[in-house]
Amino acid sequence: MSGAELGRLIAAQVCLHATMAGIRLAAPLLALQQGHGAASVGVLIALFALTQVFLALPAGRYVDRHGLKRPMAMAVTAAFVGALLPLLWPAFPAMCVSALLTGGATGATVIALQRHVGRAAQGTAQLRQVFSWLAIAPAGANFFGPFAAGLLIDHAGSTAGDARAYAICFAFLATLPLACWMLVRPTREAPSAAPAVHAPGTRAWDLLREPMFRRLLFVNWMQSCSWDVHAFVLPLLGHERGLGASVIGTLLGGFAIAAALVRMLLPVLAARATERQVILTSNLVVLAVFALYPLLRDPWAMGACSVLLGFALGAVQPMVMSMLHQITPHHRQGEALGLRLMTINASSVVMPLLFGSLGALIGVAGVFWVVGAVMAVGTPAVRGLQAPDEQRG
Repeated sequence: MSGAELGRLIAAQVCLHATMAGIRLAAPLLALQQGHGAASVGVLIALFALTQVFLALPAGRYVDRHGLKRPMAMAVTAAFVGALLPLLWPAFPAMCVSALLTGGATGATVIALQRHVGRAAQGTAQLRQVFSWLAIAPAGANFFGPFAAGLLIDHAGSTAGDARAYAICFAFLATLPLACWMLVRPTREAPSAAPAVHAPGTRAWDLLREPMFRRLLFVNWMQSCSWDVHAFVLPLLGHERGLGASVIGTLLGGFAIAAALVRMLLPVLAARATERQVILTSNLVVLAVFALYPLLRDPWAMGACSVLLGFALGAVQPMVMSMLHQITPHHRQGEALGLRLMTINASSVVMPLLFGSLGALIGVAGVFWVVGAVMAVGTPAVRGLQAPDEQRG
Protein backbone atom coordinates (compact mmCIF):
# COMPACT_ATOMS: atom_id res chain seq x y z
CA MET A 1 0.00 0.00 0.00
CA SER A 2 1.37 3.40 -1.01
CA GLY A 3 1.75 6.24 1.45
CA ALA A 4 -0.55 8.48 -0.63
CA GLU A 5 -3.36 5.93 -0.61
CA LEU A 6 -3.01 5.36 3.12
CA GLY A 7 -3.04 9.13 3.69
CA ARG A 8 -6.29 9.46 1.73
CA LEU A 9 -7.94 6.72 3.76
CA ILE A 10 -6.80 8.25 7.05
CA ALA A 11 -8.23 11.61 5.95
CA ALA A 12 -11.45 9.87 4.89
CA GLN A 13 -11.87 8.29 8.31
CA VAL A 14 -11.15 11.62 10.00
CA CYS A 15 -13.90 13.28 7.95
CA LEU A 16 -16.59 10.72 8.69
CA HIS A 17 -15.62 10.19 12.34
CA ALA A 18 -15.50 13.98 12.86
CA THR A 19 -19.12 14.18 11.69
CA MET A 20 -20.18 11.90 14.52
CA ALA A 21 -17.88 13.57 17.05
CA GLY A 22 -19.19 17.03 16.13
CA ILE A 23 -22.82 15.98 16.39
CA ARG A 24 -22.05 14.27 19.71
CA LEU A 25 -21.15 17.74 21.00
CA ALA A 26 -23.75 19.84 19.18
CA ALA A 27 -26.84 17.67 19.66
CA PRO A 28 -26.62 17.43 23.49
CA LEU A 29 -25.97 21.18 23.74
CA LEU A 30 -29.01 21.90 21.56
CA ALA A 31 -31.11 19.46 23.59
CA LEU A 32 -30.12 21.20 26.84
CA GLN A 33 -30.89 24.59 25.29
CA GLN A 34 -34.37 23.33 24.39
CA GLY A 35 -35.01 22.38 28.03
CA HIS A 36 -34.32 18.63 27.99
CA GLY A 37 -32.83 17.24 31.20
CA ALA A 38 -29.65 15.36 31.96
CA ALA A 39 -31.40 11.99 31.67
CA SER A 40 -32.52 12.75 28.11
CA VAL A 41 -29.03 13.90 27.18
CA GLY A 42 -27.59 10.71 28.66
CA VAL A 43 -29.89 8.63 26.46
CA LEU A 44 -28.91 10.70 23.44
CA ILE A 45 -25.19 10.17 24.04
CA ALA A 46 -25.68 6.43 24.59
CA LEU A 47 -27.35 6.13 21.18
CA PHE A 48 -24.09 6.99 19.41
CA ALA A 49 -22.62 3.67 20.60
CA LEU A 50 -25.80 1.59 20.54
CA THR A 51 -25.92 0.97 16.80
CA GLN A 52 -22.28 -0.12 16.81
CA VAL A 53 -23.14 -2.87 19.28
CA PHE A 54 -25.96 -4.33 17.18
CA LEU A 55 -24.76 -3.57 13.65
CA ALA A 56 -21.06 -4.45 13.98
CA LEU A 57 -21.45 -8.12 13.06
CA PRO A 58 -23.84 -7.59 10.11
CA ALA A 59 -21.58 -4.78 8.89
CA GLY A 60 -18.55 -7.08 9.14
CA ARG A 61 -20.26 -9.77 7.07
CA TYR A 62 -21.35 -7.19 4.49
CA VAL A 63 -17.79 -5.87 4.19
CA ASP A 64 -16.51 -9.44 3.71
CA ARG A 65 -18.90 -9.87 0.79
CA HIS A 66 -18.60 -6.46 -0.89
CA GLY A 67 -15.18 -5.02 -0.03
CA LEU A 68 -14.59 -1.33 0.64
CA LYS A 69 -16.59 1.00 -1.59
CA ARG A 70 -20.15 -0.29 -1.29
CA PRO A 71 -20.12 -0.35 2.55
CA MET A 72 -18.42 3.08 2.56
CA ALA A 73 -21.09 4.49 0.24
CA MET A 74 -23.77 3.31 2.66
CA ALA A 75 -21.89 4.70 5.66
CA VAL A 76 -21.40 8.07 3.93
CA THR A 77 -25.12 8.23 3.07
CA ALA A 78 -26.11 7.40 6.65
CA ALA A 79 -23.75 10.02 8.10
CA PHE A 80 -24.91 12.66 5.58
CA VAL A 81 -28.58 12.05 6.39
CA GLY A 82 -27.78 11.93 10.09
CA ALA A 83 -26.15 15.37 9.95
CA LEU A 84 -28.96 16.87 7.87
CA LEU A 85 -31.80 15.67 10.11
CA PRO A 86 -31.25 18.10 13.02
CA LEU A 87 -30.68 20.87 10.46
CA LEU A 88 -34.05 20.28 8.81
CA TRP A 89 -35.90 19.30 12.00
CA PRO A 90 -34.12 20.60 15.13
CA ALA A 91 -36.10 18.47 17.58
CA PHE A 92 -35.05 15.82 20.09
CA PRO A 93 -36.39 12.80 18.10
CA ALA A 94 -34.38 13.93 15.07
CA MET A 95 -31.27 14.24 17.20
CA CYS A 96 -31.78 10.67 18.46
CA VAL A 97 -32.06 9.32 14.91
CA SER A 98 -29.01 11.39 13.98
CA ALA A 99 -27.05 9.77 16.81
CA LEU A 100 -28.04 6.29 15.66
CA LEU A 101 -27.18 6.98 12.01
CA THR A 102 -23.83 8.71 12.56
CA GLY A 103 -22.76 6.22 15.25
CA GLY A 104 -23.57 3.26 13.00
CA ALA A 105 -21.85 4.90 10.02
CA THR A 106 -18.69 5.44 12.06
CA GLY A 107 -18.61 1.79 13.16
CA ALA A 108 -19.12 0.52 9.60
CA THR A 109 -16.38 2.85 8.35
CA VAL A 110 -13.92 1.54 10.93
CA ILE A 111 -14.59 -2.06 9.90
CA ALA A 112 -14.41 -1.37 6.15
CA LEU A 113 -11.20 0.66 6.33
CA GLN A 114 -9.44 -1.66 8.77
CA ARG A 115 -10.23 -4.69 6.62
CA HIS A 116 -9.10 -2.98 3.42
CA VAL A 117 -5.86 -1.64 4.91
CA GLY A 118 -5.07 -4.98 6.51
CA ARG A 119 -5.52 -6.86 3.25
CA ALA A 120 -3.61 -4.28 1.17
CA ALA A 121 -0.56 -4.38 3.45
CA GLN A 122 2.38 -6.52 2.37
CA GLY A 123 4.06 -8.45 5.16
CA THR A 124 3.69 -8.30 8.92
CA ALA A 125 6.00 -5.28 9.35
CA GLN A 126 3.89 -3.15 6.99
CA LEU A 127 0.74 -4.51 8.63
CA ARG A 128 1.86 -3.10 12.00
CA GLN A 129 2.89 0.17 10.40
CA VAL A 130 -0.33 0.84 8.49
CA PHE A 131 -2.48 0.11 11.52
CA SER A 132 -0.30 2.43 13.60
CA TRP A 133 -0.96 5.25 11.14
CA LEU A 134 -4.65 4.43 10.76
CA ALA A 135 -5.10 4.53 14.54
CA ILE A 136 -4.26 8.26 14.49
CA ALA A 137 -7.50 9.03 12.61
CA PRO A 138 -9.96 8.70 15.54
CA ALA A 139 -7.76 10.91 17.74
CA GLY A 140 -7.63 13.58 15.06
CA ALA A 141 -11.37 13.34 14.43
CA ASN A 142 -12.24 13.53 18.11
CA PHE A 143 -10.35 16.82 18.25
CA PHE A 144 -11.42 18.33 14.91
CA GLY A 145 -15.15 17.49 15.04
CA PRO A 146 -15.98 18.98 18.46
CA PHE A 147 -13.55 21.89 17.94
CA ALA A 148 -15.16 22.91 14.65
CA ALA A 149 -18.68 22.39 15.99
CA GLY A 150 -17.96 24.45 19.10
CA LEU A 151 -16.49 27.33 17.08
CA LEU A 152 -19.48 27.42 14.73
CA ILE A 153 -22.03 27.27 17.57
CA ASP A 154 -20.33 30.15 19.37
CA HIS A 155 -19.45 32.38 16.41
CA ALA A 156 -21.48 31.52 13.27
CA GLY A 157 -24.80 33.01 14.43
CA SER A 158 -25.96 36.49 15.31
CA THR A 159 -25.46 35.52 18.95
CA ALA A 160 -23.67 32.54 20.48
CA GLY A 161 -25.78 29.40 20.32
CA ASP A 162 -28.72 30.79 18.36
CA ALA A 163 -30.73 28.74 15.85
CA ARG A 164 -28.70 30.05 12.90
CA ALA A 165 -25.43 28.99 14.53
CA TYR A 166 -26.68 25.44 15.07
CA ALA A 167 -28.00 25.29 11.49
CA ILE A 168 -24.61 26.32 10.08
CA CYS A 169 -22.89 23.82 12.38
CA PHE A 170 -25.02 20.90 11.19
CA ALA A 171 -24.69 22.01 7.56
CA PHE A 172 -20.90 22.04 7.86
CA LEU A 173 -20.86 18.60 9.50
CA ALA A 174 -23.02 17.28 6.64
CA THR A 175 -20.29 18.21 4.14
CA LEU A 176 -17.69 16.02 5.86
CA PRO A 177 -19.16 12.65 4.75
CA LEU A 178 -19.14 13.93 1.16
CA ALA A 179 -15.46 14.78 1.52
CA CYS A 180 -14.94 11.27 2.91
CA TRP A 181 -16.48 9.73 -0.21
CA MET A 182 -14.35 11.86 -2.53
CA LEU A 183 -11.26 10.58 -0.72
CA VAL A 184 -12.34 6.92 -0.80
CA ARG A 185 -13.60 6.85 -4.38
CA PRO A 186 -10.19 6.62 -6.16
CA THR A 187 -9.10 3.68 -3.98
CA ARG A 188 -8.67 0.33 -5.69
CA GLU A 189 -10.32 -2.63 -4.04
CA ALA A 190 -7.96 -5.12 -2.43
CA PRO A 191 -7.69 -8.50 -4.22
CA SER A 192 -10.66 -10.69 -3.37
CA ALA A 193 -10.21 -13.65 -1.07
CA ALA A 194 -11.94 -16.96 -1.64
CA PRO A 195 -15.68 -16.38 -1.17
CA ALA A 196 -16.98 -17.19 2.27
CA VAL A 197 -19.12 -20.28 2.22
CA HIS A 198 -21.15 -20.22 5.43
CA ALA A 199 -22.86 -23.44 6.28
CA PRO A 200 -26.34 -23.06 7.82
CA GLY A 201 -24.96 -23.54 11.34
CA THR A 202 -21.92 -21.29 10.92
CA ARG A 203 -22.04 -18.06 12.89
CA ALA A 204 -19.64 -15.28 13.84
CA TRP A 205 -19.46 -16.77 17.33
CA ASP A 206 -17.69 -19.78 15.78
CA LEU A 207 -14.63 -17.55 15.58
CA LEU A 208 -14.45 -17.78 19.36
CA ARG A 209 -13.66 -21.50 19.01
CA GLU A 210 -10.23 -20.48 17.78
CA PRO A 211 -8.06 -20.28 20.93
CA MET A 212 -5.79 -17.50 19.61
CA PHE A 213 -8.72 -15.31 18.50
CA ARG A 214 -10.43 -15.82 21.85
CA ARG A 215 -7.22 -14.94 23.67
CA LEU A 216 -6.68 -11.82 21.55
CA LEU A 217 -10.25 -10.63 22.13
CA PHE A 218 -9.81 -11.08 25.89
CA VAL A 219 -6.54 -9.14 25.88
CA ASN A 220 -8.15 -6.33 23.85
CA TRP A 221 -11.07 -6.24 26.31
CA MET A 222 -8.67 -5.88 29.26
CA GLN A 223 -6.91 -2.96 27.63
CA SER A 224 -10.24 -1.35 26.72
CA CYS A 225 -11.40 -1.66 30.33
CA SER A 226 -8.21 0.04 31.46
CA TRP A 227 -8.89 2.91 29.05
CA ASP A 228 -12.49 3.21 30.28
CA VAL A 229 -11.63 3.05 33.97
CA HIS A 230 -9.10 5.87 33.60
CA ALA A 231 -11.58 8.09 31.77
CA PHE A 232 -14.34 7.29 34.29
CA VAL A 233 -12.45 7.24 37.61
CA LEU A 234 -9.89 10.02 37.12
CA PRO A 235 -12.47 12.86 37.42
CA LEU A 236 -13.80 11.26 40.61
CA LEU A 237 -10.30 10.74 41.99
CA GLY A 238 -9.34 14.31 41.11
CA HIS A 239 -12.44 15.67 42.81
CA GLU A 240 -11.63 13.57 45.87
CA ARG A 241 -8.11 15.09 45.88
CA GLY A 242 -9.51 18.62 45.63
CA LEU A 243 -8.24 19.28 42.10
CA GLY A 244 -9.99 21.84 39.94
CA ALA A 245 -11.84 21.06 36.72
CA SER A 246 -9.09 22.60 34.58
CA VAL A 247 -6.45 20.41 36.26
CA ILE A 248 -8.54 17.27 35.76
CA GLY A 249 -9.13 18.24 32.15
CA THR A 250 -5.39 18.75 31.66
CA LEU A 251 -4.69 15.28 33.08
CA LEU A 252 -7.17 13.71 30.66
CA GLY A 253 -5.76 15.82 27.82
CA GLY A 254 -2.24 14.64 28.60
CA PHE A 255 -3.44 11.04 28.36
CA ALA A 256 -5.09 11.67 24.96
CA ILE A 257 -2.05 13.48 23.53
CA ALA A 258 0.29 10.70 24.69
CA ALA A 259 -1.99 8.06 23.11
CA ALA A 260 -1.89 9.94 19.80
CA LEU A 261 1.87 10.57 19.91
CA VAL A 262 2.77 6.94 20.54
CA ARG A 263 0.79 5.94 17.46
CA MET A 264 2.96 8.28 15.41
CA LEU A 265 6.06 6.55 16.78
CA LEU A 266 4.72 3.02 16.32
CA PRO A 267 5.56 2.74 12.60
CA VAL A 268 9.23 2.95 13.62
CA LEU A 269 8.80 0.63 16.60
CA ALA A 270 6.80 -1.87 14.55
CA ALA A 271 9.86 -2.79 12.51
CA ARG A 272 11.75 -3.77 15.67
CA ALA A 273 9.19 -5.39 17.99
CA THR A 274 6.48 -8.02 17.66
CA GLU A 275 2.85 -7.49 18.57
CA ARG A 276 3.17 -9.66 21.66
CA GLN A 277 6.18 -7.69 22.94
CA VAL A 278 4.38 -4.35 22.59
CA ILE A 279 1.16 -5.62 24.21
CA LEU A 280 3.00 -7.32 27.07
CA THR A 281 5.07 -4.20 27.79
CA SER A 282 1.89 -2.13 27.75
CA ASN A 283 0.21 -4.55 30.14
CA LEU A 284 3.09 -4.37 32.64
CA VAL A 285 3.20 -0.57 32.49
CA VAL A 286 -0.56 -0.34 33.10
CA LEU A 287 -0.24 -2.67 36.10
CA ALA A 288 2.45 -0.46 37.64
CA VAL A 289 0.55 2.77 36.98
CA PHE A 290 -2.74 1.42 38.38
CA ALA A 291 -0.97 0.28 41.54
CA LEU A 292 0.58 3.72 42.07
CA TYR A 293 -2.06 6.14 40.72
CA PRO A 294 -4.54 6.04 43.66
CA LEU A 295 -1.72 6.77 46.14
CA LEU A 296 -0.73 10.06 44.48
CA ARG A 297 -1.99 13.50 45.48
CA ASP A 298 0.37 15.82 43.63
CA PRO A 299 -1.13 16.84 40.24
CA TRP A 300 2.28 16.74 38.54
CA ALA A 301 2.82 13.13 39.65
CA MET A 302 -0.71 12.23 38.56
CA GLY A 303 -0.02 13.94 35.23
CA ALA A 304 3.11 11.86 34.73
CA CYS A 305 1.11 8.68 35.39
CA SER A 306 -1.62 9.84 33.00
CA VAL A 307 0.88 10.46 30.20
CA LEU A 308 2.64 7.13 30.85
CA LEU A 309 -0.73 5.36 30.74
CA GLY A 310 -1.57 7.11 27.45
CA PHE A 311 1.67 5.87 25.88
CA ALA A 312 1.04 2.31 27.12
CA LEU A 313 -2.61 1.98 26.08
CA GLY A 314 -2.27 3.97 22.86
CA ALA A 315 0.23 1.43 21.53
CA VAL A 316 -2.10 -1.56 21.91
CA GLN A 317 -4.86 -1.17 19.31
CA PRO A 318 -2.61 -1.15 16.20
CA MET A 319 -0.86 -4.29 17.46
CA VAL A 320 -4.19 -6.01 18.16
CA MET A 321 -5.44 -5.16 14.67
CA SER A 322 -2.23 -6.45 13.08
CA MET A 323 -2.43 -9.76 14.93
CA LEU A 324 -6.15 -10.13 14.27
CA HIS A 325 -5.53 -9.93 10.51
CA GLN A 326 -2.82 -12.57 10.78
CA ILE A 327 -4.84 -15.14 12.74
CA THR A 328 -8.22 -14.71 10.99
CA PRO A 329 -9.14 -16.29 7.62
CA HIS A 330 -9.22 -13.63 4.90
CA HIS A 331 -12.85 -14.26 4.00
CA ARG A 332 -13.93 -13.69 7.63
CA GLN A 333 -11.81 -10.68 8.58
CA GLY A 334 -14.72 -8.24 8.38
CA GLU A 335 -16.75 -10.55 10.61
CA ALA A 336 -13.87 -10.76 13.10
CA LEU A 337 -13.53 -6.95 13.11
CA GLY A 338 -17.28 -6.63 13.69
CA LEU A 339 -17.18 -9.07 16.61
CA ARG A 340 -14.29 -7.16 18.16
CA LEU A 341 -16.04 -3.79 17.72
CA MET A 342 -19.28 -5.14 19.17
CA THR A 343 -17.47 -6.53 22.23
CA ILE A 344 -15.58 -3.29 22.91
CA ASN A 345 -18.65 -1.07 22.52
CA ALA A 346 -20.81 -3.32 24.69
CA SER A 347 -18.09 -3.23 27.33
CA SER A 348 -17.94 0.58 27.14
CA VAL A 349 -21.66 0.71 27.89
CA VAL A 350 -21.63 -1.82 30.76
CA MET A 351 -18.30 -1.21 32.48
CA PRO A 352 -18.92 2.40 33.63
CA LEU A 353 -22.03 1.15 35.44
CA LEU A 354 -19.93 -1.53 37.12
CA PHE A 355 -17.18 0.97 37.97
CA GLY A 356 -19.75 3.24 39.60
CA SER A 357 -21.11 0.42 41.74
CA LEU A 358 -17.61 -0.70 42.72
CA GLY A 359 -16.62 2.86 43.58
CA ALA A 360 -19.58 3.17 45.93
CA LEU A 361 -18.64 -0.10 47.67
CA ILE A 362 -14.86 0.03 47.92
CA GLY A 363 -13.94 3.62 47.09
CA VAL A 364 -12.60 5.26 43.96
CA ALA A 365 -9.01 4.15 44.55
CA GLY A 366 -10.15 0.56 44.90
CA VAL A 367 -11.53 0.54 41.36
CA PHE A 368 -8.03 1.11 39.97
CA TRP A 369 -6.68 -1.76 42.05
CA VAL A 370 -9.51 -4.15 41.08
CA VAL A 371 -8.95 -3.53 37.36
CA GLY A 372 -5.19 -3.83 37.92
CA ALA A 373 -5.75 -7.20 39.60
CA VAL A 374 -7.82 -8.36 36.60
CA MET A 375 -4.96 -7.36 34.29
CA ALA A 376 -2.45 -9.18 36.50
CA VAL A 377 -4.54 -12.35 36.31
CA GLY A 378 -4.86 -11.90 32.54
CA THR A 379 -1.13 -11.36 31.90
CA PRO A 380 -0.52 -15.06 31.04
CA ALA A 381 -3.03 -14.62 28.20
CA VAL A 382 -0.82 -11.88 26.78
CA ARG A 383 2.27 -14.11 27.05
CA GLY A 384 0.40 -16.78 25.09
CA LEU A 385 -0.33 -14.56 22.10
CA GLN A 386 1.37 -15.83 18.96
CA ALA A 387 1.13 -14.74 15.36
CA PRO A 388 1.19 -17.55 12.74
CA ASP A 389 4.84 -16.93 11.84
CA GLU A 390 5.79 -17.20 15.54
CA GLN A 391 3.84 -20.46 15.84
CA ARG A 392 5.69 -21.90 12.86
CA GLY A 393 9.00 -20.80 14.37
